[in-house]
Amino acid sequence: MTTSDSFRLIIVDDHEIVREGLRALFIGQKDFDVVAEASNGEEAEALVRKHKPDVALLDLRMPKVGGTEAIMRIKAASPHTNVLVLTSYLEEGVVREVLRAGALGFMLKDVSRSELLSAIRATAEGKSVLHPDAQQQLVTEVIAKEEPKPIDDLTAREVDILKLIAAGRSNKEIANELTLTEGTVKGYVSNILAKLGVQDRTQAALLAVREGLASV
Repeated sequence: MTTSDSFRLIIVDDHEIVREGLRALFIGQKDFDVVAEASNGEEAEALVRKHKPDVALLDLRMPKVGGTEAIMRIKAASPHTNVLVLTSYLEEGVVREVLRAGALGFMLKDVSRSELLSAIRATAEGKSVLHPDAQQQLVTEVIAKEEPKPIDDLTAREVDILKLIAAGRSNKEIANELTLTEGTVKGYVSNILAKLGVQDRTQAALLAVREGLASV
């Protein structure tokens, strides 16, 4: 922040008409001071080093230097400058990539004027801000990367029997409690051990405890 309590900002986009539109956005906004503009990451790197802005508002698709390389160069030139990506494209994996490169936020160009101003203010204050679609992309990627647990392959009935195994019940006791034949329970137990990849009831019980299905 400057002594006038305004956020120093650099606009980085290869389209002049976009830069003009963004510059017009800040007219009348006393807490913003656009100190420089750049058409690519190479120019931005030099200007950021010179002006040390609070925020770099950055497009991703630019000639010469763009994308994550532009972000990394900006952060290297001025570590305290927070980068907010403003782009039209939400490609697969891009949100994770820009955040790892050092960006603090990711917004799409379909946001409203007030939403963008709020996002820039949050970025200037060191807060992470993500477009709802960017948030959804991250959540989807996290879920997709979760490794399935062996316990997830069990049926509801098998889970019930596993809990009873962990409680120390014998096949006969389980059969009586669930109104099943002892032979049926024995078949269930064999399936459970196979699905869990364990050798015996003790290992199955320990796994049940580890997964929170039973207590010691």
